[in-house]
Amino acid sequence: MSEVPPAHAPTASAGKPARGSQSLADRLFLSLRKDIVEGRIAAGSKISEPELARRFDASRGSLREALMRLESLSLIERRVNVGARVVDLTERGLLEIYDVREALEGMACRLAAENRSEDDLLELRRMLARHEQQEELKQGTAYYQPEGDFDFHFRIVQASHNDLLIDTLCNKLYYRVRMYRYQLGMASPRAHRAFREHSHIIEAIEAGDGELAEILMRRHIRASRSNIENKLSQQN
Repeated sequence: MSEVPPAHAPTASAGKPARGSQSLADRLFLSLRKDIVEGRIAAGSKISEPELARRFDASRGSLREALMRLESLSLIERRVNVGARVVDLTERGLLEIYDVREALEGMACRLAAENRSEDDLLELRRMLARHEQQEELKQGTAYYQPEGDFDFHFRIVQASHNDLLIDTLCNKLYYRVRMYRYQLGMASPRAHRAFREHSHIIEAIEAGDGELAEILMRRHIRASRSNIENKLSQQN
């Protein structure tokens, strides 16, 4: 599954505002998003606005803007009489995300095969070549997906050229998926197999075979789901 102001599709930097144009709210948003995804702000923990305002020397308005953007990415939630909290990481929540990803990323693959440009194909191949150089992948211990355009799933969705799919998968769900992926660990016995599956999906897209591309992506996500279910069952 990989990386973004929610109002538009991410770019090569996964939606980060240009450095020179970053406001205090931008910086707060990016910093808090990273801390939540990587677990430095724990899942399920209460958000204390006064504490964050002191930590970042931030105004109430800037902080609330950043928190609203995090809420739009489903990284925090507000409850009546409770306030804002970081979302919990639950097995049910993870499996629901897999259900949605299998359907929508399968569709994105089919559309990518139908709508992809030469630039899309070049970038997909370039991304795969970069992944192949990862030491962890060569050793078969892990397959790390960098954020944004070097995330396989992110790039496939971008190649669909369907704005609604891009907004749903690259904005609304993207960082929730990365939160699960990061905190549950990238290590996987499927590292080599997952890379081969990615290669076959890209080959189907290159061939313009939308039906095959969709089938392969659905199988790929289903296999990933099975792997994580096994991992969770071993931890319980």
